Amino acid sequence: MTPEAPLRLSKNGLVTDGEGWFIVNARESRWRDEGLLGSYCTFEGKRRFPQLGININVLEPGQAMAMYHRERAQEAFLVLAGECLLIVEERERPLRTWDFFHCPSGTAHTIVATGEEAAVVLAVGARGRGIGGGIVYPVSEVAARYGASVERETTKSAEAYAKAHAGLPRSKWVKYRPRSLPGKD
Repeated sequence: MTPEAPLRLSKNGLVTDGEGWFIVNARESRWRDEGLLGSYCTFEGKRRFPQLGININVLEPGQAMAMYHRERAQEAFLVLAGECLLIVEERERPLRTWDFFHCPSGTAHTIVATGEEAAVVLAVGARGRGIGGGIVYPVSEVAARYGASVERETTKSAEAYAKAHAGLPRSKWVKYRPRSLPGKD
């Protein structure tokens, strides 16, 4: 029988560091502030989930979810609220609430919030991108128009995000910001 994993209250919200199943509300979980790249909740503690990454991203208008990239792992995105622009393989595609984007491994992409209000996007990705190569941040003319492209191709995340993270504190973990998610807080 699989045990229930214990939750602990960190200074920024609930996390689990144990093995097993658990339930946590996104508003009670800890969040990560990525500055110009919005904020997100991973639901993870010190240990990452071994097979599946999942997070909820809150992006203010004009914020990109990530730098334009491609990776070895399959991903999927569902817009829960707001309007976004998907940049995929150097093409622009509008996304609105309840639009779903399936992203096979090796597909270059990013998502930018474009509406009048914040966008909320659920992101799910298979783990194991280090197998056979990992992540690549290619140069993108389209993504550069939104501040979401590197100037020179790299496989190093620290290099790709250096400008976006320059003004942020060392620890970017924060508490949930009230009214970030749809519905009553």
